[in-house]
Amino acid sequence: MPDHCRAVRRAPLLPALAAVLIAACCGATSAQAQAFPSHPIKIIVGPGPDVFSRIIGEDLKQAWGQPVIVEPRPGAGGKIAANDVLSAPPDGYTMLFATPTYTLNTAMGLAPYDLMKDFTPVAMAGLISYALVVNPSVPAKSVAELVAYAKQHPGKLNCASAGIGTVPHIACEYLNKIAGIEIVHVPYSTVNAGMIATVSNVTQMFFGVATTAKPQIESGALRGLAVSTPQRSLLLPSLPTMIEAGYPSFNMPGWGGLIARAGTPPDVVAKINAEVQRAVRRPDLQPRLLAAGLEPPPQYDPAQFGEFIGQDIARWKSYVAAIGIDKLTPGEQH
Repeated sequence: MPDHCRAVRRAPLLPALAAVLIAACCGATSAQAQAFPSHPIKIIVGPGPDVFSRIIGEDLKQAWGQPVIVEPRPGAGGKIAANDVLSAPPDGYTMLFATPTYTLNTAMGLAPYDLMKDFTPVAMAGLISYALVVNPSVPAKSVAELVAYAKQHPGKLNCASAGIGTVPHIACEYLNKIAGIEIVHVPYSTVNAGMIATVSNVTQMFFGVATTAKPQIESGALRGLAVSTPQRSLLLPSLPTMIEAGYPSFNMPGWGGLIARAGTPPDVVAKINAEVQRAVRRPDLQPRLLAAGLEPPPQYDPAQFGEFIGQDIARWKSYVAAIGIDKLTPGEQH
């Protein structure tokens, strides 16, 4: 309910007058949702690919008859993209395509915004798997064999990442922590650069997104050992999860979804959520999303998506605490 409607509800009015005013407020909110959208919608994309937003945006454009403009705002760890959304009116016409970049930055204390208070969850679009891959020069065909080899050769294995403090970096350091091994972190600027380094044996292992890892595994350029998600990936179904491999606390799902500025009308949020959930389950869109790396999400309403975001922040906080923030910030020595 909008703030002015809450004020009406709290005001000392005659019951009949209060009922009329509250009904008018609720009716106005409902009408706003019915009219949405009446002009173009913007989806702001921070770090990461914008292909997911473009595929979903095409469907929303067809459904609503309004342009859906996808605007990349890379850089500054997602701060530029987040600020663009926070500076827009809270009306649902400007949304952020959020990823673990935002929950991870929050967990590490690097976000200038309060993800849970400054934004409102709208719709989860899908899950993203990270795959643990090794160069064929490493004589390991399972996570257990990799850990055994690393224990026999401390400091010999280099683990690529997409940069300091990213999900692949945390995955490397957390494996060090829970398995009691010493692999050396080597940061790169992008996921592709980390994958190329591992294919060329400059680094020997990498936690890369499943879509990037899949062709390298299939060609024999890399060997896949496991995925980071709690369930097996549809892209790499033969690979066990890290949980199945014997590490029950290793649960690092990637994900993508839409969030909007706090104060966006709940009816508008619900309308967008319903359309996105319908879009990502379209039989003709699912293969396109999967090919791009986005696997079908749970059917979350906005509140459930909000709970997921909160749990993701808590999960990253636990990993950061276990590893130590000093190893996950630019001051780290390599």
